[in-house]
Amino acid sequence: MKAGRTLAGANRPIDSTAAMIAALMAATFMMTLCAIVTMTPRVSWAAASAGPVVATIGDYQITQNELDAAMLQSISKSQLYDLRKQTLDRMVDTYLIDAAAKKANLTPDAYLDRELHGKANDVTEADAKKYYDAHKAGIDAQTHGRSFNDIKGLLIAAMQRHDDRQRREALVAKLRADAHVKVALEAPRVSFASAGHPWTGGKDAPVTIVEFSDFQCPYCRSAEPILKQIRAKYGDKIKLVYMDFPLGMHPHAMDAAVAGRCAADQNKFWELHDAMFSDQTKLDEAGLKASAAKAGLDTKTFNACFDAKSGAAGVKADQAEGERLGVSGTPTFFVNGREMVGMESEKGFSDVIDDELARAKSPQTQASAH
Repeated sequence: MKAGRTLAGANRPIDSTAAMIAALMAATFMMTLCAIVTMTPRVSWAAASAGPVVATIGDYQITQNELDAAMLQSISKSQLYDLRKQTLDRMVDTYLIDAAAKKANLTPDAYLDRELHGKANDVTEADAKKYYDAHKAGIDAQTHGRSFNDIKGLLIAAMQRHDDRQRREALVAKLRADAHVKVALEAPRVSFASAGHPWTGGKDAPVTIVEFSDFQCPYCRSAEPILKQIRAKYGDKIKLVYMDFPLGMHPHAMDAAVAGRCAADQNKFWELHDAMFSDQTKLDEAGLKASAAKAGLDTKTFNACFDAKSGAAGVKADQAEGERLGVSGTPTFFVNGREMVGMESEKGFSDVIDDELARAKSPQTQASAH
C-alpha cells in the first residue's frame, strides 16, 4: 500500500486544483533533496579533512562525511539514479540556458523571461473557467464543491505555473537538440523471470512493464486508470505483466490473488482483475465468487479452484521474488528492469518508456546487446 519511495514521479498530470498545487510542491521538494544528497557529498569528499562535525555524543563526534556516507547507504540504487539523473539534467539545462543567454547578451533570468513570458502566454480568467468547467467533477471532489470564484486565483496561478513549466521544457528540449547533448548515465536494472504470468499488450514488445501489485491496495487501484492510459498510448509497443505481492495488512489480498490465479486458468484473468479493482469492498469469499460469475467464469470450476487455494503456492513464489528484488510496497513496477515504486503519473511512465524505446532504436544499444 506504500505510495512509493521513487523520486522519478515528481511531475504529476494536472487533474485538479489540489493536484496542480501538490505537483508544484513536490517538484520543489525533489529539487531541494537532489541538491542535499548529490551536491553536499561532492563538496565534502573534495575536502582534505573529514568535514565539519555535525554532532557530538560525549567525546564521540559525527562528521559531515560520515553523515553523507550513511545517508547514501540508505538510498536504493534506483533512488540514487533518480537523484543523479535529476541533478545531471539540472546541470545540463543550466549550462545550456547560460550559454544561450550569453549569446543573446542577456542574463539567464532575462533570457528565460523573454523566451517564456509575454502577454500572449498569460493564463486568463476565461482560460481558467474553461478548465474548471471541463474538470468540474474532479475539482469538486478535491475542493469539497467550492465555486469557481472561490478558487479562481489559485487555479489561474497553478495553470500559469504549469504552462510556464511546459514552455521551459520545450525550450530546453530545443537547446539540447541543437547542442547534440548525449547522456551516458545508465539506469540500474534487475533481471528476473516473469514468464507464465498474465500479460497484455505486445507479445514481443520492446518495453516490458512488470507490476507487483495487491488487489486490496488503494494505491494499486488508483494506478489502474494511468496504466490504461499508457496501454492505449503505446499499444503493442509495451507488454504489461502482472505479478502478485499481497500485503499482510490487507486481510483479503491473498484470497484475491488466489482468485486471480483461478481466473487465469480459464483465460479470464484480466476480466476478474478489472472487477476486483473496480470494487475493493467485494474481496471476501462471497464477493470474489460473485465477481467471478459476473465476469463470465465457469463458476463450478472457479469455486473448486478457489476453495482448494490452488494458486497459493504461485502467489507466495511471486512474493518471494519481489522480496528478493527489494519490493516492500505496492504498486512496484519494473520497466525493462528499471524500478519505479508507487503510483506513477502518465508522464512518469511515458518518460521512462520513451527512453527505453529510444534506447531500443539506438545502434549503440543494439550492438551492445549482441
